[in-house]
Amino acid sequence: KCRTGPLDIVFVIDSSRSVRPFEFETMRQFMMDIISSLDVGPNATRVGVIQYSSQVQNIFSLKTFFTRLEMEKAINSIVPLAQGTMTGLAIQYAMNVAFTTQEGARPLHKKIPRIAIIVTDGRPQDRVTEVATQARNAGIEIYAVGIQRADMNSLRAMASPPLEEHVFLVESFELIQQFGKQFQDKLCGVDMCMEQEHGCQHSCVSIPGSFYCECNPGYRLNVDGKTCSPIDACADGRHGCQHHCVSARGSYSCRCRAGYYLNQDKRSCTMMDYCSFGNHSCQHECVSIPNGHYCRCHSGFTLQPDGRSCSATDLCNGVDHGCEFKCVSTEGSYHCVCPEGQQLQADGKACSKCRAGHIDLVMVIDGSKSVRPQNFELVKQFVNRIVDLLEVSPHGTRVGLVRVRTEFPLNKYHSADEIKKAVMEVEYMEKGTMTGLALKHMVEHSFSELEGARPLSHNVPRIGLVFTDGRSQDDISEWARRAKESGIVMFAVGVGKAVEEELRAIASEPVEQHYSYSADFTTMTHLVENFKLNICPEEGKGETEIRSPCECEALVQFQTNTVAILQSLTEKNILW
Repeated sequence: KCRTGPLDIVFVIDSSRSVRPFEFETMRQFMMDIISSLDVGPNATRVGVIQYSSQVQNIFSLKTFFTRLEMEKAINSIVPLAQGTMTGLAIQYAMNVAFTTQEGARPLHKKIPRIAIIVTDGRPQDRVTEVATQARNAGIEIYAVGIQRADMNSLRAMASPPLEEHVFLVESFELIQQFGKQFQDKLCGVDMCMEQEHGCQHSCVSIPGSFYCECNPGYRLNVDGKTCSPIDACADGRHGCQHHCVSARGSYSCRCRAGYYLNQDKRSCTMMDYCSFGNHSCQHECVSIPNGHYCRCHSGFTLQPDGRSCSATDLCNGVDHGCEFKCVSTEGSYHCVCPEGQQLQADGKACSKCRAGHIDLVMVIDGSKSVRPQNFELVKQFVNRIVDLLEVSPHGTRVGLVRVRTEFPLNKYHSADEIKKAVMEVEYMEKGTMTGLALKHMVEHSFSELEGARPLSHNVPRIGLVFTDGRSQDDISEWARRAKESGIVMFAVGVGKAVEEELRAIASEPVEQHYSYSADFTTMTHLVENFKLNICPEEGKGETEIRSPCECEALVQFQTNTVAILQSLTEKNILW
């Protein structure tokens, strides 16, 4: 056997009419004898056969067969063309077709010899010199074998140098078989891999007069031409792996991150559904995440320290519920409630008010220097919280503000927002406590029709609310008496150093329900009881005898809301 390494051999056989049938049989045997000495296979020597006459016919290409049995069967089935002798055309076909990588020739950089064996018995009928030169320049080594009547000059024009090793003339077809045994030695030559230390890391490939190194599959030859490195199939970025690419001997595989599994496409990954295992023990919901899961509660519930169970959240403390009066938490939700006698509105937050009722309210506030500036700001905030609960309008409730002078009359502002803005713009005075003078101004001016009070004949309740934190520096009894005699319902609220005797003198009857004295306002809650029976003025007479019950209800609501505000401020420790 020829052990010099792989070759790419193409037999170019003359089957013109000058070759008689029995002579062609000797050519078949010549080819099979040569093939029998070769180590054929896809990674060893590859063989192709073409025959030519006036045309070229491909019998089998370099990629068609890889066993001698298949090749011999194909050679035995050749039917000679029996026409002219177009040798140049056959060489052209070998160069342009038979020795291409598409037809099974190994790439030139592999350094596998490309050998064309031309067997002919006559003179070519076309030009061979030019096309043979092109074929040799393309890396094809040409052996020219002439039989009997062959033209030596044509053989020499076709063959590769040195001519003495590539041109053969056999006297007759009977001698070609014997020549074939000699020709085998020309192909085999010396195994260069055996003759010297080649230094190849993986394998050595011998070629006539030299050798080269090859690497195993999955490796590439390094620049030194001897050592090999693994091919990183992931490096070019075309692997398509969603998570990780793992290179292995020229190939690769995809791998998913922890908590994911590889899909059937062997590239994409899907997160494991740990909740589907059925052992999560979550009371409400299980949520899968990479490497595990966690429990989640329905809206309105809080996850407990065990990480699994849920309990209802006190939403009243955790959200801006917007309830006007009171928020009540329920399991997973909340709802608003209103004071007794009022109904919850359609928005589920506001409480109904006696919209048919209306009052004229004048608030008298202490702006003396005994009320520190920060406390004066709290008094203004308290006034505005009362305003928030009123239905302020020209035909509803009207509000005025007095210190020792009119800050704004009953008819100046027609909305709660206007009043609240005006209250916050009132400046700290740092003067004495002149409660009597303030009451006098209220009676003579604030409840006059000139400053916006409705006529007494309209039966609109008139309410005066006095805030003070100390003893008055003038007499209050005279103007407190006149205020009540003129039909004004008087409330007195004292804080700090306010004098109880003065507060009681200001308050309407029954006194116990119309005044309060406390540093923290906690005693105000008792005013609610029986308030409705005592706050409403007597029913009018004559043409205005019929009154809406909401007028009395408005007074009750005013006191209820005022007490609620005072109590709230006390609980939050924000006033005094």
